[in-house]
Amino acid sequence: MLEQFSEIIQGIADSVCGYPLFIVLIGGGLFLFLYSGMISLRRLPDAMKAITGRQSAGRGEISSAQALASVVAATIGMGNIAGVAIALAMGGPGAVFWMWVSAIVGMSTKYHEGVLAIKYRSRDAQGRPLGGPMHIIRNAMPHRWRPLAALFATAGMFGTLCIMNANQLTEATLSTASHLMSIDNPTVFKTITGLVIATIVGLVVVGGVKRIARVASVLVPFMVSAYFLMVLYIIVGNIDNVPGVLHSIFSEAFSLRAGWGGLAGIAIIGARRAALVNDAGVGTASIMHGTSSNREPVREGLVAMLGPAIDSGFVCTLTALAILLCGDISASGDSVKGLAIALDAFGSAIPYGEYLLMAIVCCFAMSSMFSYSFYGGRCAHYLFGDRGTKVYTWFFILTLVVFAVIPLSFAVGLCDLFYALMAFPTMLTLFMLRNEVKAESTAYFAKEKESGQELIKEDISY
Repeated sequence: MLEQFSEIIQGIADSVCGYPLFIVLIGGGLFLFLYSGMISLRRLPDAMKAITGRQSAGRGEISSAQALASVVAATIGMGNIAGVAIALAMGGPGAVFWMWVSAIVGMSTKYHEGVLAIKYRSRDAQGRPLGGPMHIIRNAMPHRWRPLAALFATAGMFGTLCIMNANQLTEATLSTASHLMSIDNPTVFKTITGLVIATIVGLVVVGGVKRIARVASVLVPFMVSAYFLMVLYIIVGNIDNVPGVLHSIFSEAFSLRAGWGGLAGIAIIGARRAALVNDAGVGTASIMHGTSSNREPVREGLVAMLGPAIDSGFVCTLTALAILLCGDISASGDSVKGLAIALDAFGSAIPYGEYLLMAIVCCFAMSSMFSYSFYGGRCAHYLFGDRGTKVYTWFFILTLVVFAVIPLSFAVGLCDLFYALMAFPTMLTLFMLRNEVKAESTAYFAKEKESGQELIKEDISY
């Protein structure tokens, strides 16, 4: 009976999370990109000024920079490594170009999320800021849309459970450990690994958003820098092949050797993988950015839109270059094979490279768990208050042990379905409130131009 129910859930998830989700995230994001006057390209210098300007935490819980670091900590995960390898295996080098396109589109979507997160956030009884699509819907839209807020919050509690991260990290750890020692009982090893993961995550997430932000502010720059140095080593060691790789990315992005259908397939593979990596349009980013001490919606939107540039743009490009220079993408496969492709590439180019990459993978996976626990907790808070947040936090920690051991076919299908149920109300909300974002943007940049001052560099404390 459970097996039949599992097949039904997987079938529904595959249908909803396939082209419908792709059309909503990429198609909707492209509309917002064009409607905003390509803001992710035009205002990129302003976004860089916004993140490098002086940050402070006033009545909010964290600064804008900490919010961005926490969002990036959530989105930089195994998808940046295994997912990119899958995209290359399925779509070839040309898929990378469409990842870049998706990143630019996602930046515009994240901009809208950031603006609305500050403009329509709520505060709890202690005065702490509360953000996310559920609060945007409640504060900005007519009362009849309230059920949509409850739908997002319900889906958010389950969609942000780190099913894939916990399981894939455990599987990858088991695979790596098997090369170093003999493991007689894989189930026991997985259980112990799950307990270790749950303990580390628990020590961070029980401390709340401030501790998550502090850890993310240190961990994200470290792991991205370490990963950059590893890929730089590969690039320098294969410098003669770099021009050929770059040429293949652009030439195969528009290759018509397989006809228009083949071109569309490559574009969809690259764009869809990038969309699943950066979470633009899912709504989770606005939960974190809504806690920022920033009181200027447009400034927070500028900071928010840097997220996809970092994860889908920079980190995914690093992975693609390393694999195209040293890896074998001749065989496609699922996420486990995707990780194997990356491990083989780094292992062949760097002494003990597969183990160094596994260390980075652990950082990527753990950082995602920190932020996602907060997302789910804020969804639980919207529905059940402070007590619901505490219960959810411990439930989240417990599931890390469970997901490290159990088969995932049913759980992943259910989680994917909840993921889509988060994206649909979020994108509908962004679409309906697009005029609000445009009005805020027009007023902000007009004021900046008239005053002749760089308002972005001002103190953002209350």
